[in-house]
Amino acid sequence: MPNRTLTPRALRRAARSLRTVVRRGRTEADWLRSRRDQADVAVFHEFHDPPYGGGNQFLLALVAEFGRRGLAVEINRLSGGTPGCLFNSFNFDFGRLRRFAREGARMVHRVDGPVGVYRGFDDGTDARIFRVNAELADATVFQSQWSLDKHRELGVELCQPVVIRNTVDPSIFHPPAQRETLDGRPLRVVSTSWSSNPRKGRDVLQRLGRELDPARLRVTFVGNSDVAFERIRSIPAVPSRELADILREHDVYLATSRDDPCSNALLEALACGLPAVYLRSGGHPELVGEGGFGYDDAAELTDVFEQLRSELDERRAAIRLPSLSDVADRYLDVLKG
Repeated sequence: MPNRTLTPRALRRAARSLRTVVRRGRTEADWLRSRRDQADVAVFHEFHDPPYGGGNQFLLALVAEFGRRGLAVEINRLSGGTPGCLFNSFNFDFGRLRRFAREGARMVHRVDGPVGVYRGFDDGTDARIFRVNAELADATVFQSQWSLDKHRELGVELCQPVVIRNTVDPSIFHPPAQRETLDGRPLRVVSTSWSSNPRKGRDVLQRLGRELDPARLRVTFVGNSDVAFERIRSIPAVPSRELADILREHDVYLATSRDDPCSNALLEALACGLPAVYLRSGGHPELVGEGGFGYDDAAELTDVFEQLRSELDERRAAIRLPSLSDVADRYLDVLKG
C-alpha cells in the first residue's frame, strides 16, 4: 500500500487552500445578508489597534469623525443600499471588495506611495494597487501632491485624482496647555516611527547620536528599530494617547523618513505644537511649510537645530494643519461625486 503521509509543505498548502475556501464562504454569506442593508458609507481597510501604521491611524480618526456626525459606517462590506465606498491602498481583502463592488455605489480609492519607492523595493504591491484602481475606482485620493506627481513621473495615471492630506484626531494630538521655556536648557528633540524599515531614517539617528552635544540636545526615539542609538533615549512603540503625552514633553520633532508621501508621525507631532526639522524628501516639505526647517544631509543637523532654537516660537506659530472636520468634508464630497 503506498505511503500517503503528507509532507509539511503539502500540509501548509492544504491549510492555505482550506483558509481560502472558508474566507470565500464567509464573504458570500456576508454578501447575501447585506443585500437589503444600507449604511451612509463603507470603508474597506484591515484595521488594527494602535500602535500601528499611519494609514491605520488616519482612518481610525476619519471613521470616528464620521461617527460623531451620526453617519452609519460599515467596515469591510458594501451593502445593497450604501451609496459610497472608500477602500484603502492595498490594506484590505481584494477578493472581498471585488465581490461587494456593485453598480450605483461610488468607489473611492485612497492611495499612498508609490509603495515601491517608499519601501525601497518592488514586491508587486504597486501593480496590485494599479489593477484594482483601474478595475473598480471612480476616484482616487492621494495624500500629498508629491505622491500624485511621483506616480505621474513613473507614467502611472490613476482614476480621477484629487489630493487630500491626512490629519489627526485633535482629541488626542493637541498642544499642551503651557510650555516650559528653554532658558539655556538642552533642546528636547523627539523622533517616532512604528515601522523599522531602514528608509525611516535610522542612519540619521545613529549619526546624530554619535555627534550630539548633550548640553545642547536631548533626543528621544519612540517606536520600533532593529538598531541601537548612542546617547538617544529609546522607548518602544506606545498607544496613541501615551505617544501624544510624550510628544508634548518635547520642543522639536525630527522627521527622518525618505520618500514618505504623507507621514502621519510628522502630522501627530505638528498637531502637538512641535516645529519640525525634516529631511527634504517625499511630502515632508508640504506638511511642514513654515513650521520648521529642512535638511538634505545629516551633517547639517547641528546647525539646523541651532537655527530652530533661535526661532522656536515663530516656527511653532507657523504650524498649519487641516482640521479633521475639513478633511472629513472633503472625503465625503469625493464619495458623493
